[in-house]
Amino acid sequence: MLRPYEVTFIIRLDLADEAQISATVNQVRGWIEANELGQVKKIDRWGRRKLAYEIEKQREGYYVLMESQIEPKAIDEIERNLNLSPFILRHLIVRTDA
Repeated sequence: MLRPYEVTFIIRLDLADEAQISATVNQVRGWIEANELGQVKKIDRWGRRKLAYEIEKQREGYYVLMESQIEPKAIDEIERNLNLSPFILRHLIVRTDA
């Protein structure tokens, strides 16, 4: 049963140009939609923002929010991929009530 989740992540700007940012967003979308265990409903690119505190010597990052429908058993694999990606500074997956 698919449940609503918000997947938010910050892309590093020191390693990424516009093409790499788009590739990273598409890669995360692919992880969510892999094996038909999820669907991305909306991608909201917040863009370049100043971080509240320095993370890995980075002061700015590119924020992305994906509203998704995901099978709960797929969350662990998505989080593992987000943790292993060299282009993602931080991520947060939250189940919504919508």
